[in-house]
Amino acid sequence: MKIDRIELREVRMQLTEPFEISSGVAYDRRVMVLALTCDGVTGWGECVAGEFPDYSYETIQTAWPMLTELMLPKVLGAEASTAAGVSESIQWVRGHRMAKASIEMAAHDLEAKLNGVSLAKHLGGVREAVPVGVSIGLQPNDEALHEKVAGFVEEGYSRIKIKIKPGRDIEMLTGLREKFPDVPFMVDANSAYTLADAPRLKALDALDLMMIEQPLAHDDYLDHARLQKTLDTPVCLDESIRSVRDTELAIEIGAGRIINIKPGRVGGFASSKAIHDVCVANDMPVWCGGMLESGVGRAHNVALATLPGFSLPGDISSSRRYWHEDIVDPEFVMADGEMAVPTGLGIGVEIKTELLEDRTVRKATF
Repeated sequence: MKIDRIELREVRMQLTEPFEISSGVAYDRRVMVLALTCDGVTGWGECVAGEFPDYSYETIQTAWPMLTELMLPKVLGAEASTAAGVSESIQWVRGHRMAKASIEMAAHDLEAKLNGVSLAKHLGGVREAVPVGVSIGLQPNDEALHEKVAGFVEEGYSRIKIKIKPGRDIEMLTGLREKFPDVPFMVDANSAYTLADAPRLKALDALDLMMIEQPLAHDDYLDHARLQKTLDTPVCLDESIRSVRDTELAIEIGAGRIINIKPGRVGGFASSKAIHDVCVANDMPVWCGGMLESGVGRAHNVALATLPGFSLPGDISSSRRYWHEDIVDPEFVMADGEMAVPTGLGIGVEIKTELLEDRTVRKATF
């Protein structure tokens, strides 16, 4: 496998509605899409870095030069028999996992296509459909939140995740649970709390939540372990988990009971599978999170979620949950709480090339 052409694009995509978490609000999305071509066959990847360094130090503005100036020139023309071989040429770069993941995951899509199989089969997936949930950003008031939840319950999502922050938590969630006593809920704080808030977080035990995702700082394993000891509700680690080493540390000290694996956050599929295997060996449930990806990243997430350890519904909602129009065909559609896994070659969906070109605001070609 020799990469003979590379295209990196920044694409502007419009969200169907503003999406707010504890650290800010997004109205549209700058998406980076990568195409690796070998002998006329193209593999697609997506860099999930956001506009601001609030979730990760990586942003669109850091990833673009890392890719165009340092990584992609090394990938072009490199001889490799597998996607792992393609990735070897960029491992000298420390960190920058989101940028690396866009290359590695595009290479896996390319390898699957060259081998004549779906990406899910290429990764060792075992499911024809994956359970999916939906994430609801912070709403202006409880009435708006209840309306959103009712709509997603009617659509049939397997579970619903609610974003929280101090001041929009206990009272808001208590009212929500009273109105929807049987809906599987989880909450996501995006590091909005400190250990001093432990009594407030302890009060959430009464609400029968599936988990509390990333309540404390992204790099604080010790306080997460201290918090988990006080809670009946499982703590789920998201931003804290970037590698197998992070996973082993979290398990060793009891920093949480569930792990959210986002392939774009941890450096790609090889790292995701390694984290998955460690969790399975330690009876730690995992699920696949989302980063407001386009259909390219969503296809990668669906394929990863077919691995046997992904026992909880992931944030892999329908394309139209977030986008007025996605850049893939067919778009992803949830039905009865599940997402069908594409069976075509590689990611199993086609790129809407005209729409992609129309939405492109900058491009680099190698």
